[in-house]
Formats: sequence, structure tokens, C-alpha cells
Amino acid sequence: MTRIDAEWTRREDLRAMLAVLDAEGNQCRYVGGAVRDALLGIEATDIDIATRLLPEDVIARLEAAGIRAVPTGLAHGTVTAVMPRGPVEITTLRRDVTTDGRHAEVAFTDDWREDAARRDFTINALFADPATLEVTDYFSGLEDLEAGLVRFIGDAGERILEDHLRILRYFRFHARFGGAVDAEAVAACSEHAERLKALSRERIARELLLLLGAADPLASARLMADGGIWKVVLPEMAENGLDRLAELLAREHALGAERNALLRLAALLPTEPLLADTVAARLRLSKAQRLALARFATPWPASGTARQVAAGVQPEELVAPWLLLRAPDAMLATGWQSLQDWQVPVFPLGGRDIIALGIQAGPQVAKALGEIRRRWIFEDFPEDARLAEIAAEVAASG
Repeated sequence: MTRIDAEWTRREDLRAMLAVLDAEGNQCRYVGGAVRDALLGIEATDIDIATRLLPEDVIARLEAAGIRAVPTGLAHGTVTAVMPRGPVEITTLRRDVTTDGRHAEVAFTDDWREDAARRDFTINALFADPATLEVTDYFSGLEDLEAGLVRFIGDAGERILEDHLRILRYFRFHARFGGAVDAEAVAACSEHAERLKALSRERIARELLLLLGAADPLASARLMADGGIWKVVLPEMAENGLDRLAELLAREHALGAERNALLRLAALLPTEPLLADTVAARLRLSKAQRLALARFATPWPASGTARQVAAGVQPEELVAPWLLLRAPDAMLATGWQSLQDWQVPVFPLGGRDIIALGIQAGPQVAKALGEIRRRWIFEDFPEDARLAEIAAEVAASG
């Protein structure tokens, strides 16, 4: 019998909560990603519990034990327990009554297998008993996990028709856990790719960024191209987008750079900031994400050191990833190194300093400040003595 072993299973707050919910035994089981990740030796961040208890019973038991219960999705049987070491989602066993690819109407059940059957992939349908930590596997998820195979439960096409987002979830999970390719899954994703257009842009954006944030999403990205998925979710993708992504991944590896899903998205796009902003708007990205994506899609300046470029960009933390994607090979390593643990120096002069040099208050002050700062940056931020010389020269020139 396979058992899980993970630090989170020893949480005292979790044990105390389960003592309340599962006093009768066999009323609750760990499920999904936390079980899967425990089997892989990955520390889980989200803990999900499946239960035979109805939502109102879950709430009543939690509140009686002094645990705050938040009805985060009562229509689908989900209650969130607010715990000292992080929230835990508790969902009543359920089966689908109707689905339209975007939403599902569910009915509650007490059958563990029936609940497992409505999930997406075999590796996500694993249960673990909280008392014994023994794993229950109805659909050969353990074998698939060992083989690195992401496989739909039952008929792949039927699972996709229930929830169209499962197309992108397949490629995301393949990027994270897969090595082997399930031909039936890829064929079904390709066949139903157009159905992604019915989903909200926010849901698509979330899945794309999660996929691109995987350690190495290239193989999955190529599968998506072969299946026509990118044409639906990112029609602006450049012809050489996958080659650019491969180059970026190689640069990240060579320099030990952190993963940046937004930067990887920019690698797939043409080097056109206005187009990138259009994509960001369509995907409903945040204001900060839109700014970053447009910056990453901008050509790297033809002249200037990395630090000089950084002095003209706000926010400056965008410069290092921008350089990683767009800078020429000749300056990549030195430029990257020069930006690590470095901040743009604060320009020390102000309007009063310029007036003290004899320049009359008015537009000429701003013009002189701009020229002094430009030369200060061009000379790589010299010390105060040289800056004073630059300021005197600019003032003297009129």
C-alpha cells in the first residue's frame, strides 16, 4: 500500500481540525495536488480535503470548534477553513449534473470513486486517508505519476467538453510533470481548441502564465503549436516565437536567472511594444503586468551600458529581465552581472542648485537639469566633484 509522507501532514492545526470533521472515521480524505506533490517529494502550498459531510455540517462543526469557516463556494460544496498555518479548502464529494464547458451544476454524493471520476487527470484524483496516509487510486494515477504521463480520466474529449479550460491545464501539467506524451489527450485538445474562445480572458491568462512559469515549458509549448492551440489563445505569436523562448530559457539557465512567466510570454511575441500592450489588455493583465510586457517587447537600445539604460527606465527592476530577453549576446553576461544588487544612484541636483549657478528661474532650469543628468548618466554616474564640473559647463554654455 502506498502512503504519503509530507511535513504538512504533521501540522497540529490540521490534525485538530480533522479530529472535529472526521470523528466518525472515513468522512474526510486529502485529495488532489497536495497528495500528488507529496508522492513526488514536493512541499505542497495548498491543502484540499474531500468530505462526505454536507457543507452546512462542515461549517457547523468548524464553528463549534472555534475555527473560522468561509463559504467560498457553497454551490459547489466548498468551505474554506481559516487555519493558523494557512487556509484549507474542504469540499463535499460531488458529481456533475450538467456542464457547458465553462460552468458545472453539481449534486452531492458520498461515493469517493464518483467524486474522483469528475476530476480532470488521473494524477489529480488521488486520495489519502488522514489517519493512515494510505493512498486510494481509482484510475491508475500512481502509475501515470511514476511514468510522467498526464492522462485524462476516461475519455479525453468528454472531459474537455465538461470544462474547456482543461485544454490549457493539460499542457500546464505536462510542462510540470510530464515527459511522456498522451496522444489521445493531445488529439482531443487540438480537436476542441476553438472552444477556448468561450472562456474568460482572465482564466486563459492565468493558465498561460502558470504554464510558462514551469521549469521548462518548451516541450509543452511546442506541443501546443503542433495542436493549433497558440493560434487560438495567442494569435499574435511571432513565427520565431518558440525559438526565442528556447533562447531565453538557455540564457536563464546560463546566468542562473529566476523564472519570469511574463518575460517568457514576451519572448513568444514580436518585438513590438504596442502589440504587446494589446495582448496584455485582451488578457486582462494588471496595470503593472501590462507595463512590464510592453517593456519586454521593446527593442534593446543600440547604445549605452546596462546601467545607463537602467537609469532611463521605470521601474528599474524591469531592466534586468528585459536585458535577458533582448540584449545582444556580446553584452549579455557583463550587462547582467553589472545589474545584480545594483540600484540607479539618485541624481543629487535640483532646481535650486541650477539657479545657484546663475541660470534664471523658469524653463531653462529644467532644460539644464536634463542635460546635466544626461551627461552624468553618459559618464556612468561620476562622483560629486565631476558632477559639479559638468553642471558648471552646462551653466556656462547658456
